[in-house]
Amino acid sequence: MPKKVFLSIDLGAGSGRIIAAKTDFSILYLEEVHRFNNPGTELPGGSYWNIIGLYRDIVEGLRKAVATYGDRICSIGIDTWGCDFGLLDRDGRLLDMPHQYRDSRFEGMAEKMHARMPEAEIYQHTGLRTNFYNSSLHLLAEQIRQSPSLLQAEHLLFIPDLLAYWLTGVIANERTLASTSQLFNPRTDDWAWPLIDALELPRKIFGKVVAPGTILGPLRAEVADYIGKENIPLIASASHDTASAVAGIPMSQGDNLWLSSGTWSIMGLEAPAPITSDAAFHAGFCNEIGHTGTIRFLKNISGLWLIQECKRQWAIDGEDLDYAALAELAIEAPAFTAFIDPDHPSFSSPGDMPEKIQQYCRNTGQIVPNVKGRILRIATDSIALKYRVTYYKIKALTGHSFARLHVGGGGIQNAHLTQATANALGIEVVAGPVEATSCGNIAMQMIATGHVADMESARTLIKNSFEFKVYSPADADSWAQAYEEFKKLLG
Repeated sequence: MPKKVFLSIDLGAGSGRIIAAKTDFSILYLEEVHRFNNPGTELPGGSYWNIIGLYRDIVEGLRKAVATYGDRICSIGIDTWGCDFGLLDRDGRLLDMPHQYRDSRFEGMAEKMHARMPEAEIYQHTGLRTNFYNSSLHLLAEQIRQSPSLLQAEHLLFIPDLLAYWLTGVIANERTLASTSQLFNPRTDDWAWPLIDALELPRKIFGKVVAPGTILGPLRAEVADYIGKENIPLIASASHDTASAVAGIPMSQGDNLWLSSGTWSIMGLEAPAPITSDAAFHAGFCNEIGHTGTIRFLKNISGLWLIQECKRQWAIDGEDLDYAALAELAIEAPAFTAFIDPDHPSFSSPGDMPEKIQQYCRNTGQIVPNVKGRILRIATDSIALKYRVTYYKIKALTGHSFARLHVGGGGIQNAHLTQATANALGIEVVAGPVEATSCGNIAMQMIATGHVADMESARTLIKNSFEFKVYSPADADSWAQAYEEFKKLLG
C-alpha cells in the first residue's frame, strides 16, 4: 500500500486538476482528486482569467484531498502556463484581474519594444525571441497607457506565484516561470535589468526569484483550517508546465531531445547552458530555465490548439464529437491534399478554426477541404511536418544526430499525430507519460522534501510506473515528398 501522497495542482488554459501521486517510492500511482474548468472571460477591458474562481477550486480540491488522504500528504506543488501575471499593491492586494496571454493588448507592442531595444540585443539579455504571449509585451502595453495598476504595483507575480502567495502568504517568483517572461536573464540568473529599464518598467515590482524545489512554507492558517490539515508545505515546483513536463519525461541516458505535446507543442533539448548564437536567434529558438539548473532550448509550435478549436466550433454548430471520433475522421481522410503553417498568425486567436483553415488553403491556391476529416488530416499532417522543420533546425544548430524523440503530455493520446511525428522526423518516438507535467511537478516535490535523492532517481521511478509506447517511422518517401511541398508553402 503506498505510504506517501504528493499533490500536484496542474492548471491549463482550458481546465485545472488536482492530482494525487501515491507512492512507496518503488512505483507511482496517479489519481485525479478534483477537476474544474478554466474558461477565459471577455470583458470590456479585454480577455481575463477567472483567477479567484481558480483559487476557490484549488482550495476545494485540497479539502477533498485531505478528506481522502489525511496525514499521508507530504506536500503540494503548482504548475501552470507561462507569462500571465497579477500585480499587487504594497498591502499584497491584487490590483486587477490577470489578462490572458492572447489578449489583444500585445498588438503593436513588439515594434514599440524593438524601437527601444533591438530584438537581437534582447535575445542576448533574455535568450528569448519575441512572441505575442511574452510578459514583456503585455507589461509594455500597461506602461504605455500608464495603467493605474502598474503605477500602484509593488509586486509582479506570475499565475502560480500568485496562487502560492494566496495559499501561503509568501511572495516569490519561481525561476522557470520568470524565464518565460522575456524579462529574465538565464545566464546571470537575475532579472534582465537593461531591458526592464529600456521598457521603463518599475524595478521594484521584480522581486525575489527562487529555484524550483524551494519550500515556500506551510499553508496559511485560514487555508489550513478550511481544508482540515495544518503544516502541509507548498513547494515552488518547476512551476512552468513545460518545465514540469520535461522533468517528468524519463529520457534514456544520453537522450535529450523532447517534445511536450498539448495545446502547444514545444520541441527542444535539455541543455546545460543557454544557446544564444546568431543562428539560434534567426531560427527563432528560445532558452528557458528547467529543473535543477538545466536549460530548455526550445521552439513553440501550435499543436493541438488547431484541433481543439475545430472541435469547439463544431460543437457550437451542433455536432459535439469526442477526440477519438475526430482522430478517426482524420485517419480515414487522404493524406497531403493541402498544407497549412500551424504557426500562421491567422490561427493564433480563437474562433471558427475550420473556416480559417479553409481560408488559408484558399489564399495559398490549394485544394480547399470541404469535410471535417480532410480539415483534421491537413491540420495533423501539417503539425507533424512543422515538427520536422524544427527538428532539422535543432540538428543544424547543434551538429548532433538523435536516435529518438521522447514525447510526453496529453497529445500522445492522439496516436495518429504521434505516428505522424515518427514518420515526419524519420526517427523512433517514445511516447509517455500522458501525465508528464504532473509527474515532473511531483518529482520536484519529492526531491525538495528529501524523499528522492535527485532527478535521475525521480525519473527512474516515473519510468517504472507507466506504460511507454514506441512508434517506428514509416512511409519515408511520401513524407519526404510532402516535406518538400510543405517547405515551398513556408517559403
